[in-house]
Parts: sequence; structure tokens; C-alpha cells
Amino acid sequence: MMPPSDRMDLFDRWATTYERDIVRQQSYPFAGYDDVIAATIASARIAPGHRVLDLGTGTGNVAAQLLASDCEVWGCDFSEEMLRQARLKVPQGRFARFDLRGSWPAQLPHRFDRIVSTYVFHELHDDEKIRLLADLIRRRLTPGGRLAVGDIAFPDDRALSACRREYRAKWDAEEFYWVAHRIVPRLEAERLTVA
Repeated sequence: MMPPSDRMDLFDRWATTYERDIVRQQSYPFAGYDDVIAATIASARIAPGHRVLDLGTGTGNVAAQLLASDCEVWGCDFSEEMLRQARLKVPQGRFARFDLRGSWPAQLPHRFDRIVSTYVFHELHDDEKIRLLADLIRRRLTPGGRLAVGDIAFPDDRALSACRREYRAKWDAEEFYWVAHRIVPRLEAERLTVA
């Protein structure tokens, strides 16, 4: 399964200006971008020698930081243009084109010690988020492995609605942000630990 062509086109077109746009936008949706990445990496508790998957690597911002931990880094993304930027930024990384809703690609290892993902899961409906997270944890992590996600999230629907009103000119109706009061109980029902 591939994303709608307009979403793929969007990210392919955005690849060359993505990093400049993030620096310029210090409000929704990129307020605190560097802090989200740092917190996600810290939450993953990566150690030297770990095999780490950067799921939705984009231009390789997270992959570049992961390599500083002396680990084996694999990055995947559905956008070939984003991957092109990542390969330029992180030539020592390993990258594969992969739509996370599709079949596992042969070029990726089957298991990882850690999986990290930033600013990706909001592209998926809640049902897809839960299915994918459960599958990654159960089938793609080594025993004792850890998955860390950093993304745009809201505590409840009221906070989501307030943000939508405030940033209506920037709001993307094709994105499905995390709403904790709805998604956390569903993740816990799948016996997934939310920290």
C-alpha cells in the first residue's frame, strides 16, 4: 500500500526546502521541533552497538544524531526525494524506500534493538497507528527493544480544536494528530506501555 500520490508528491517537492522551512516556522506545527527530536532519542535509550530504525527518516535529521551514539542506523521513508536528502546528509547511514503501511522491504533487517519515529504517525488514522505500533513492537523489535515516537499530539479534543481554530490557515485536514484521551486507552488495551 502506498500513500495517495498527492501526499507523496507533497513530500517529494518539500524535500529540498524542508529543513529551511522548519527553522523558519517556530509555531505550529514545528514549534519545539528540536526538543521533540531530542526527547524522542532520549526516550529510546540508545546504546553503542544497537541496531536502530529511523522510521520516516525524512531528510535524515534524526539519523544524523543517532550515528553520534555509535550505533547501526537504518532510515526509511516513502519519499525518494527525502531519502536523497538524507543520503547526502548522512552518507554513512543505510536507507530504504518504504511505506510503513506496506510490506516489510527485503533490504531492511527483520529486527531492531530500537525504533524511533518523529513527525510521521500523524499521517495515519488512529486504527492504522495502533495496528502499526503493535506490529512493530511484536514483530520488529528484539526482546527488550524499545520504540519511541515523537509527534504532534494533544491531551484532548478541546485542545485539538483550539489549535485548529488558531492555525486554520496552516491546518492540514489530511493529518490525524494524536489525541491522548482517545488513543492511550486503545494502546493500553493492546497491552502496549505508554510512557
